[in-house]
Amino acid sequence: MAEIAQSARNYIDICEELEQHAKKHDVKAPRLISVSKTFDAEAIQPVIDAGCQIFGENRVQEAQGKWPGLKQATPNIELHLIGPLQSNKASDAVELFDCIQTIDREKIAKAVAREMEKQNKQLKLFVQINTGSEPQKAGILPDQASDFIAFCQNDIGLQLEGLMCIPPFDENPGPHFALLRKIAAEASLSSLSMGMSADYLTATEFDATHVRVGSGIFGAR
Repeated sequence: MAEIAQSARNYIDICEELEQHAKKHDVKAPRLISVSKTFDAEAIQPVIDAGCQIFGENRVQEAQGKWPGLKQATPNIELHLIGPLQSNKASDAVELFDCIQTIDREKIAKAVAREMEKQNKQLKLFVQINTGSEPQKAGILPDQASDFIAFCQNDIGLQLEGLMCIPPFDENPGPHFALLRKIAAEASLSSLSMGMSADYLTATEFDATHVRVGSGIFGAR
């Protein structure tokens, strides 16, 4: 039997770690999103073979170069866009992805709504919240979240699944995860995408339903 690739071993180890940590804190283990940005199809395949069914990509154009073939070979793959979306890429994004986690302004929300209707395809959708109110970072500001979520749901009929955030890298992520959970609860949204390679266990303690791990699985880019 061929030796298992390191990335596949990392994926399996993190899945087990999440299960154990969730059990310890009496919460449900989140789904593990393997973030495959910058890695090609050959590097991704061992993680698919290890059982991963959900992957994250940051750029539409990069994903187009590797995922159509991988998804055709493995139809149960769920592909999430976790990077910023430009409105001129909405058509391509809706065609390729199963989930967009970065709805963060009215123009993008409208473009995605139009394309889902045009392509007769329903995606899972998350609103990105800029929990740290960082000017350089994408996402709706926390104090604008309620109105934006209402706009998406009531004005243009989007079926939102949850919220996502990327806390400031130099701050304790716990308060940011707590804030995202609070906003989601107030909006009756069930899914929380939060936690990355450095803090996915902390995110689990705040009821994350999805954690996004790239370097922890694939190694340094």
